Order: sequence, then structure tokens, then C-alpha cells
Amino acid sequence: MPDGSRTRPTPRHVAIVMDGNGRWAANRGLARLEGHRRGADAVRRVVEACPDFGVETLTLFAFSTENWSRPPSEISGLMTLFRRYLRRDAAELVEKGVRVRFIGDRAPLAPDIRALMESVEAQTVGGERLTVVIAINYGGRADIARAARRLAAEVASGRRAADDIDEAAFGAALFTADVADPDLVIRTSGEQRISNFLLWQAAYAEFVFAPEFWPDFDRDAFARALSAYGARERRFGALAE
Repeated sequence: MPDGSRTRPTPRHVAIVMDGNGRWAANRGLARLEGHRRGADAVRRVVEACPDFGVETLTLFAFSTENWSRPPSEISGLMTLFRRYLRRDAAELVEKGVRVRFIGDRAPLAPDIRALMESVEAQTVGGERLTVVIAINYGGRADIARAARRLAAEVASGRRAADDIDEAAFGAALFTADVADPDLVIRTSGEQRISNFLLWQAAYAEFVFAPEFWPDFDRDAFARALSAYGARERRFGALAE
């Protein structure tokens, strides 16, 4: 644990809304894209820290369905950075035992980016030290709507009875079908909202709203968020004993 003890519970799955790259850059008189570049350094720090803290799965909100409304120049810059890091970091991720997976609608992404994503997933499939799930062109509502369409099609075709659709069946139709629900959701930059991230999956997650902008989020900030989680009593609707 962050305090050197194993007595407090550790979240097995941590999800992060990486917020504040643009404001970090603006406060320093830098271009927004520089904030995104520095944000990539924060990703590396957290990925490296996860196994030390006992975190088994890390989900990162990299690009939302709503982010397409940003200026074209910023979107282009983000996609260029995404390409660069996928090419650069694949071998290192394999070496460190990190498995990478992607969730979200890949169809609107450029063909070369989709190919890079598939390549990184294939190269890292054997990683057992940490699973990193990257949400790109992902939205919680879109994820739920997609699952509903899939289940409706199965009912219409006679492959499934409507009465057989329960929470487990619905969860299995989501992008995160074989990923455990997050125990802890962290949002940086001090903003206190979920922003359409893992709406179904985070139903019983604990939330920590960290004041740091994402580029400033380091190992110590991560440790504080994990400690805050460890101090809470998770009851899942039951009474405390």
C-alpha cells in the first residue's frame, strides 16, 4: 500500500478521467497540445506505479465521443500523439508485462490508428503484471445504447428471450464484458463530475476528485487517492457491521 502497509484494502481496478491538460498548458502560456504531451508522461508514471500498489487493472479515459467537437487542429494533434506513443511504447509494455486493451467505437478512427491498436493488443496479450484499458472514442451512454441494440437484435432474431436479459447479460454486451468493474474512479483537475465515463460499470465505484491537473499527477498523488479509497467502508447498499 502507499503507506507501506497491506492492512488497508487496495482497489484492484482503478479508472481515471485524465482531466486538466489544456488548463495546465494555459496556466504556463503553452499550447494545449503541450499539455497533452506532458499528460502522456503522467500516464507512464501511473502505469509504472500500479503494480507496486497492487492495482491489477487501470482504465484511462483518453478520448471521449464528445471530444470530436474540439478544434480540428487539437484533434489532429491528439491523434498524432496517439500514433507516436503506440509505436514507441509497445516493446517496453511487453517487457514490463503490461497488457493493453482498447474500448470504444473504433470505426471513426483513421485506418492506420486502428491497425496500430490491433498490433499493440496482439503484442501485449501475454502481459500478466498489469492490464491497461484505454478508452478511445468512448462514451458511457453510447456503450449502453450499443449493448441495448445488440440484445434487441438477439431477441428479434430469436436467439435470446427478452425475459433472459438481466444485469449480467447486459454487462456482457458492453465493451468491458470481460473486465471487472472499477473499484475506484479518479478524476483530476478538481472537477467533480463523471463526464459520461463507465456509467454502468461505475455503479458502485468509489470516487476521488484530485486537485492536480493531469500532467502534475504523480506517484504521490496516486498514493493519496489510493489511501483515500482504503479509508472508506464499501457496503454496496448493505448496512455497516
